[in-house]
Amino acid sequence: MMQTTSTIPIDAQVEPPWKLPSRGIVGMMCLILAESAIFLIFVVAYIYYIGKSLSGPLPAQVLDLPILGTICLLSSSFTVHHAVSALRKNNIGGCTLGLAGTVLLGAIFLMTTAREWYHLIHDFGLTIRTNLFGTTFYSLVGLHATHVVIGVTMLTAALALSLSGRVKEKHAERLEVLSLYWHFVDGVWVVVFLVVYVLGR
Repeated sequence: MMQTTSTIPIDAQVEPPWKLPSRGIVGMMCLILAESAIFLIFVVAYIYYIGKSLSGPLPAQVLDLPILGTICLLSSSFTVHHAVSALRKNNIGGCTLGLAGTVLLGAIFLMTTAREWYHLIHDFGLTIRTNLFGTTFYSLVGLHATHVVIGVTMLTAALALSLSGRVKEKHAERLEVLSLYWHFVDGVWVVVFLVVYVLGR
């Protein structure tokens, strides 16, 4: 008696079931798209009004490159990425360290921004009502600084939860959602830096 055996092609593999993407990540991406549109409006307005101030002070007279603040803010993208990666490996200590570094770097950036504004207002009398440059400068840079404050606040809350032992590996996706917002804030600063401190001067 001959036996017949059915053979399954080697390349025929069972595909994993399709699942919906994370609601948190999708929601954050939608928020980032909306925020990008707002920033785009402010950036275009700043570019449009470059050189149209009828009175001083002008950007070239008062603006210095914010090197320290820029280095700190861009470096914080690496620390928050480290925090997420560490949490995915259940390395709570590494996650806490990454969050602490991110909060510290973000705080330093805000302090350099506050120092710059004090210098512009106190030493040069540049306020949001001084001229077109003052109006567009404080609007654009202030909008970004507001987003940094929000990000630092949320990261500080995450750090506090991590220090209290409430952050676990299962929360890695939530921390990743927060990190996306922070990466967005860092990316926007690159645009603001180039438009305000390089092109605008």
